[in-house]
Amino acid sequence: MSRKLRSQNWFGGMDKDGFIHRSWMKNNGLPDDAFDGRPVIGICNTFSELTPCNAHFRGLVEHIKAGVLEAGGLPLEFPVFSCGESNLRPTAMLFRNLASMDVEEAIRGNPMDGVVLMAGCDKTTPSLVMGAASCDLPSIIISGGPMLNGRLKGRTIGSGTDVWKFSEDVRAGVMSQKDFQAAESAMSRSPGHCMTMGTASTMASMVEALGLALPGNAAYPAVDAHRARLARLTGRRIVEMVAEDLRLSQILTREAFANAIRINGAIGGSTNAVVHLLAIAGRIGTELTLDDWDNFGRDVPTILNLMPSGAYLMEDFCYAGGLPVVMKEIADLLHLDALTVTGQSVGANIEGVENYNDDVILPRDKALTASGGIAVLRGNLAPGGAIIKPSAATPALMQHRGRAVVFETIDHYKARIDDPALEIDETSIMVLKNCGPKGYPGMAEVGNMALPQKLLKKGVRDMVRISDARMSGTAFGTVVLHTAPEAAVGGTLALVEDGDWIELDVAGRGLHLDVDEAELARRRTAWAAPVPAMAGGYQGLYVERVMQADTGADLDFLVGSRGHAVPRESH
Repeated sequence: MSRKLRSQNWFGGMDKDGFIHRSWMKNNGLPDDAFDGRPVIGICNTFSELTPCNAHFRGLVEHIKAGVLEAGGLPLEFPVFSCGESNLRPTAMLFRNLASMDVEEAIRGNPMDGVVLMAGCDKTTPSLVMGAASCDLPSIIISGGPMLNGRLKGRTIGSGTDVWKFSEDVRAGVMSQKDFQAAESAMSRSPGHCMTMGTASTMASMVEALGLALPGNAAYPAVDAHRARLARLTGRRIVEMVAEDLRLSQILTREAFANAIRINGAIGGSTNAVVHLLAIAGRIGTELTLDDWDNFGRDVPTILNLMPSGAYLMEDFCYAGGLPVVMKEIADLLHLDALTVTGQSVGANIEGVENYNDDVILPRDKALTASGGIAVLRGNLAPGGAIIKPSAATPALMQHRGRAVVFETIDHYKARIDDPALEIDETSIMVLKNCGPKGYPGMAEVGNMALPQKLLKKGVRDMVRISDARMSGTAFGTVVLHTAPEAAVGGTLALVEDGDWIELDVAGRGLHLDVDEAELARRRTAWAAPVPAMAGGYQGLYVERVMQADTGADLDFLVGSRGHAVPRESH
């Protein structure tokens, strides 16, 4: 390697500073030649026992290290904040930006020439990519992989998706509490993240689609030996990427984002991918807007028959051939010359792949939804935009006019939803306020509101729901999300009252509140901003500086790439 590597600014000098950096590293047993100019590879590990999706990373990281060593690099593991979706309150999304700051500063401030990003649970993937993008060193992702298929009484069950179904069934009186409890262990029966096309599987697919991970990254189960082999190959490849100086800015082009958006439509991916890809694009400096999600993805068929849109799970997806097969099926819609971390193009990566199960990965003429993707809605109720996932919605509700039943906060919703006196029927539109980036805070996954018990008992299983919140990628229903501006900043959503007529027109991309401007102006004058849940601390900073969902809900001062220039010496 002809050029001087970045790490040599720490380890290459023969002065006092070089002595300090090398000597303290040697207490780990490193020999003199570990500092001979070979690439230093940082392994960014989001392991945490409080993040169950990533709890197997202690073992996985050893395979990455082995690959780095085999390729002639020096692997050095470092921890960062781990955004575990299942335990972290009030929502993991509140801490995505915090974790990205942790990643960015750890990379820039330490002696590393390239980075392996170990991602798994929902927000760990975007937080790592956002932080790395703000440094723009050679970087590659390895996901932790999904759990094995859930199994309950001889049937396959999916994480998240069946939680929502079972919960509704218990409340409707058609499932026993005993069976509900039995599903807990049956659903999560191996290490790994959600095995439905939730946000974790979606983001693992998105990084593969963007070209940031080796082919096959998305679908191999966590416990499959292929996952360990992929980790080893990832370790080898990052050393080569350093030699090539292949950085994120060369991969995260507008064409790469267009590919990812189209692939998200083809797999029935999570709506959460919208805010994450917008934020990643903002960090690397690539132009991407909310409308691009509609423009790029509008006519893409959903061909992956996977929960929540379809019937199968990630293990089945893996056996069918994984994401490269989906990409091959829609190859005419992709930028096949886009560069990837393999050093080759998308087209080269998918050449020769085969579909081993066309019930799982469907032919385009048998698509679940002819026009999938994410629909971006606009109107006086969402001047900044709102989104809906057609592949997970009820077709009959995609054009609907109904009266609003309003919940001012999530607590108001929980106190009111099962009140027998609540004036609501299946034609109503449920409206939830103050659950956006500033309002919750953190834009929690509460948009897929459970339906009233009295309607569940009548057999109703879907209604139009509108909020400024997000929903889990494992969830389903005719749910309008990410309404911008959010209620907490005085968006039109804040002004909706019980009984107002609302019209949803997905085909026409409309979301209209049927209240005249004079009345809205009167309500706006009477509106008062909610008091933030916490003063000071990170939450206070977040509420003060977070942007709206239509631009990715990043903190405004984090947008952009600040590079990887070597900071001044520490002594």
